[in-house]
Amino acid sequence: MAKLAKRRSENISGNFYVDSTCIDCDTCRWMASEIFTEVGEQSAVYQQPSNEIEQLKAMQALLSCPTASIGTVEKPKDIKVAQQSLPILIADKVYHCGYHAENSYGAASYFIQRAEGNILVDSPRYSPPLVKRLEAMGGIRYLYLTHRDDVADHQKFHDHFQCDRILHSDDITSDTKAVEIQLQGIDPIQFSDDVLIIPVPGHSKGHTVLLYDQKFLFTGDHLAWSKYLNHLYAFRAYSWYSWKEQVRSMEKLANYSFEWVLPGHGRRFEGDRATMKQQMQICLNWMKNPVDTSH
Repeated sequence: MAKLAKRRSENISGNFYVDSTCIDCDTCRWMASEIFTEVGEQSAVYQQPSNEIEQLKAMQALLSCPTASIGTVEKPKDIKVAQQSLPILIADKVYHCGYHAENSYGAASYFIQRAEGNILVDSPRYSPPLVKRLEAMGGIRYLYLTHRDDVADHQKFHDHFQCDRILHSDDITSDTKAVEIQLQGIDPIQFSDDVLIIPVPGHSKGHTVLLYDQKFLFTGDHLAWSKYLNHLYAFRAYSWYSWKEQVRSMEKLANYSFEWVLPGHGRRFEGDRATMKQQMQICLNWMKNPVDTSH
């Protein structure tokens, strides 16, 4: 829990605050940009909530902070309302789970509600309120893991929901050796009529992305929107396996059509298919000739 004694001096006075345990994962800043901002490589409150919508967003960010670095001076009375609001609908029965996990460095996870079996994309923190909400939404049939870094509490979700986990064999570790479905090779995998899994080695050797309903692209740590560069980009500084391979993977990915980029780290992005095609080319141009490699 956040501690008032560790409250950062950069916070504006009021009920909500961020303490010095913040790891600068950016979660609260994109979940509640009206409230939180970056100051000195950590988050801080620059404006207190002024209405019910902002209050809810601030509480959702508090629940989702992977290090519990967000606190309130007064004991919150609307905690159950915030818990019931997660997962948060994005569009077309695709949800942001919240409850980011520290051992995934605050990576976002997603929930796809579908008649053929619900899919959890990467693992959030195993939190009883979230588990109850997922149960009410039909449970989990598959837990798809984009890569080795964002697996978090995958075992707890598997044990509770008896879901089949999906991860590429090249990203299997001692922690994930029992994964039920281990993908192979570098060719796209038509997992079902509405789910295409595309291997994209680069960030890690076995990184894959999931294209759902030819519209939603779940990209893990392969592709995201940069608030600094103002375009789609890849994490050059965190390409653990091969930047050259990541460029090749991105070239292949640019041939697909989609409308949403939903990453684990970085900001999400929505655009029509023509805009997305243009953005992918901008991304590729930057990857081949990066002006700024720090992001």
